[in-house]
Amino acid sequence: MKLDPKMMRKAMSQLGMSQEELAAKEVRIVLDGKQLVFPAPNVIRVKMGGEMMYQITGAAEERPLETTPAEPSKDDIATVMEQTGCTEEQAKTALDEHELDLAAAILALKKE
Repeated sequence: MKLDPKMMRKAMSQLGMSQEELAAKEVRIVLDGKQLVFPAPNVIRVKMGGEMMYQITGAAEERPLETTPAEPSKDDIATVMEQTGCTEEQAKTALDEHELDLAAAILALKKE
């Protein structure tokens, strides 16, 4: 049985549903340790009962997570410099070596 698209939209409207096709260029779903990337997806957003649902179709590629190294903030650098009397470069290095942990960076510089 084939449904007429106009009748389908009317029935959805009566049920409080609406749908919209989105012009997505790429969709990424981040999982633990990896991501699924849909490079050219078809995405439909469905609104039903105040909730939004997204339907994604297309070929997915499994990729490792892209990580960008975090950089210390200016406030963190200033705090380390204040507490230890070190230079800006020493503060940055200590923060990098201690994965941006302020306390560990300060303690390490005070031991030097």
